[in-house]
Amino acid sequence: QVQLVESGGGLVQAGGSLRLSCAASGLTFGSYTMGWFRQAPGKEREFVAAINWNGGYYTDSVKGRFTISRDNGKNTVYLQMNSLKPEDTAVYYCAAARGYREYVLAGEYDYWGQGTQVTVSS
Repeated sequence: QVQLVESGGGLVQAGGSLRLSCAASGLTFGSYTMGWFRQAPGKEREFVAAINWNGGYYTDSVKGRFTISRDNGKNTVYLQMNSLKPEDTAVYYCAAARGYREYVLAGEYDYWGQGTQVTVSS
């Protein structure tokens, strides 16, 4: 049974930082592209960042502020979020897609975590 468990969300002031973690189990971690999505109230779930064997890639709104990384030995993917803005407020979801292409659509991902809330106050 595949499980993705996010942690690290919380309340932070604008300009602050948070580090999200996602621990995966029940899958061959190295065979998956790992991604982060977010969903704000009343909005669609949107791609934030993902990482495969070739490195990380990001949506334009977070480039230069967020960094995705993974530790294959710990089956964990991280999202370091710096210079946070109120518009980054959302539930952040970890997801896994089997394969190594650049996956940016939610439908391309096979497994999902339950999400962690990030709230940025102005």
